Amino acid sequence: MPWMGINDLGTFVVAVILFLMLPGPGTFTLLTATARGGVRAGYATLAGLMLGDQILIAIAATGVAALLQAHPLLFAGLRYVGAVYLIWVGINLLREPAAAVAGESAPVQHGRRWFRQALLVGVLNPKAILFYMAFFPLFIDPVRQRGALTLATMAVLIAILSIGWCSVLIFGGQFIARRLAGYPRVGVWLRRGVGLCLVVFGLRLGIAE
Repeated sequence: MPWMGINDLGTFVVAVILFLMLPGPGTFTLLTATARGGVRAGYATLAGLMLGDQILIAIAATGVAALLQAHPLLFAGLRYVGAVYLIWVGINLLREPAAAVAGESAPVQHGRRWFRQALLVGVLNPKAILFYMAFFPLFIDPVRQRGALTLATMAVLIAILSIGWCSVLIFGGQFIARRLAGYPRVGVWLRRGVGLCLVVFGLRLGIAE
């Protein structure tokens, strides 16, 4: 039974966590800020990343809400596009070769500068809008959805999960960064594991009624 118009809430939560765990520009920005400025800089960075993310979610949600009202068939098609997108991302992760990530030195910054930098990292990511446009319809029940309330609930859940996962990175950031740098193969296998999960999610959601 959909909750707040969200289909398969458990899968939605797991999928969001998997994407949060996948290293990207935001992850490395957060780890760098924590390593150089401590917990305070880490949470300032997290605030910037989350604000940028919520801005992109709002843009994507507006498009999804319009599709729900005006083009139900196009909305249904977007669900399949989203499933294919998840599978495509998963396959790319499975095929991605191991690569060393070199860190760059940077001067110590204050909280506001970390916040502004993280906000730019979050907002200046055009792929994120397309991702949310494809991701949201996969979990919205066309019949029981509550419009803006459903989309807002999904955004809040993403924010809560982001705070939880990023807090783990903040308090263990320097330790995690050093460990992953010393064992690059671990990062490769973690990435492939996430890729396999995304392929499974895409197949499951693509054939769901």
